[in-house]
Amino acid sequence: MALATTKTSSSTLDSPARPSRWTALPASPNGLLELTNGTIHLKGHAVHPTPLRLKRSPGGAVRSFSTWFVFGIRTNYPELNLSGHGIVFFIGTKNFSTAFPGPYLGLLNDRNNGNTTNHVFGVELDTIMTTEFRDPDNNHVGIDINGLHSVAVHAAGYHDDKTGAFRDLLLISGKAMQVWVDYHGESTQINVFLAPLEMAKPARPLVSSMYNLSQVLLEPSFLGFSSSTGSMISSRHYVLGWSFAMDGPAPAIDISKLPKLPEKVSKKQHWVLGITLSTAIIVFALRVVSIMVLLIRRRIKYAEVREDWEVEFGPHRFSYKDLYRATEGFKSKMLLGTGGFGGVYKGVLPNSKMEIAVKKVSHDSSQGIKEFIAEVVTVGRLRHRHLVQLLGYCRRNGELLLVYNFMPNGSLDQYLYDPKCKNTLHWAQRFQIIKGIASSLLYIHEEFEQVVIHRDIKASNVLLDSEMNGRLGDFGLAKLCDHGADPQTTHIIGTMGYLAPELARTGKASPITDVFAFGAFVLEVVCGRRPIDQAMQDNRRILVDWVLEHWQKEALMEVVDARLHGNYDADEAILVSKIGLLCSHPVPSARPTMRQVMQYLDGDMAFPEPTLSQMSFSMLALMQSEASMSMSMVSGLSGGR
Repeated sequence: MALATTKTSSSTLDSPARPSRWTALPASPNGLLELTNGTIHLKGHAVHPTPLRLKRSPGGAVRSFSTWFVFGIRTNYPELNLSGHGIVFFIGTKNFSTAFPGPYLGLLNDRNNGNTTNHVFGVELDTIMTTEFRDPDNNHVGIDINGLHSVAVHAAGYHDDKTGAFRDLLLISGKAMQVWVDYHGESTQINVFLAPLEMAKPARPLVSSMYNLSQVLLEPSFLGFSSSTGSMISSRHYVLGWSFAMDGPAPAIDISKLPKLPEKVSKKQHWVLGITLSTAIIVFALRVVSIMVLLIRRRIKYAEVREDWEVEFGPHRFSYKDLYRATEGFKSKMLLGTGGFGGVYKGVLPNSKMEIAVKKVSHDSSQGIKEFIAEVVTVGRLRHRHLVQLLGYCRRNGELLLVYNFMPNGSLDQYLYDPKCKNTLHWAQRFQIIKGIASSLLYIHEEFEQVVIHRDIKASNVLLDSEMNGRLGDFGLAKLCDHGADPQTTHIIGTMGYLAPELARTGKASPITDVFAFGAFVLEVVCGRRPIDQAMQDNRRILVDWVLEHWQKEALMEVVDARLHGNYDADEAILVSKIGLLCSHPVPSARPTMRQVMQYLDGDMAFPEPTLSQMSFSMLALMQSEASMSMSMVSGLSGGR
């Protein structure tokens, strides 16, 4: 049996003579099946073209099966433990058109992950810790049923047959490793074993679970491998050999006949190669002069800046040349909008044809480089479906560039305030956007490895994807601190109308000041009005005062955006309006945490009505008082962007 590769992101296996028992050994030109080729944000598959009959009769039980395969993962940063996700052996569908790369391993997506209708069984060899799936670490083996939240999981390694001691194995070590997966049809026992290439199959399994696959797998099913790379660090995933059998042990693989994994090309080798080629070209004297002039000009045009701190953070660095071509030279027709720190351009990467958004941070801004570094450090490590995904960055002379997934529906504020926008968000969309942003704040406040304080939550910083899901972006003002530590901010930064009143006294941003800004955001989504509207008079100028007045009159439904023409869920509208008011409470200790907000929104906790009855305050008077106390501190405020 031979493994056949293609130049696309998918590969297939030649059909075996006996589908119930066969051995697949590499026979491609380089002797390897390469699932991914080192490109970022890629999914790769190897699928056996012949469907497998798992049951002896329709509606019967899934028969016992066993598989044995040898794999390897190469990354450029094994010493930093950085890679681009892992490999899954799976039995199920062969349609991966809707699957996502990154943490979804090219197998599922954020919509169907965990659905019983997936009918897929998998064993993941994962190299990234994804908190959404409750992964224990960034080097683990898990048994997956219909989703990537493993029913059983363990750190990668094996148990020594002689001593019983556990031996760690690093999946991204660049060394070939063996995996055995056994399923016993009668007992429904699933056992997974992992071992180095030179070892025999361990006696004790690494991961085990009792699960009846007859309730999971359909007839017929396909089997094979899926893998993916992330948006920051790429990897190469290889299968060196594979065997499979029904109703018996998998055929033995002759380890001596397996190919070797490719060696990592060092920077020194690249440098030596460049010097050798340059020396050879000197022979062609006149041509060299003209070529060198051209190359120097191009080098100046695409020259970039690199500093030591960039090595530590790890996000993918794009070449300026690729971004220049992707945006057609940053032409004005590609400009999506401008903000306080520069323009945002649409682009299409030349190789992958992936749509991106490129934010150019103004270097002459006093905050420019700080904001740029903050966003690289912060967003580069965040993973959440309601955060705008940072794909990478680039630095060139005075230009600082951040590369994101392109959000085709633009920013939320244009749907709320732009008179040229003819599309009005209906209520269900608004409610889901509020819930999505709330979940993203819960993640950065409590579920990420550090506390991330956004400090600039507002409608213009919420972008909408192709399905109108809200995603929080622009982390240029973000502040990080350890859980339980006191944030050390000392001056006011943010946008008027979203700033908690205590910032004027202390200058210290915290998760609870983010909650205040979220409250203002909620009210503007519900009402379709800005937190401070200069065109309005008296208490109508301050949105929270206006909403509070209607709550006191038991007329909260009158604040809902008139453009909805009464087409909304009244209970939901009243609930989120009250949540917006509670988050906007002038006393920090009276505001809820984002976890409590999510419990209110999900209906898991009753809303604390008595708290609202104590909110007989005037935000206008309060903000004027705070402003008079600290007028000298507002130079760091932005007026909205």
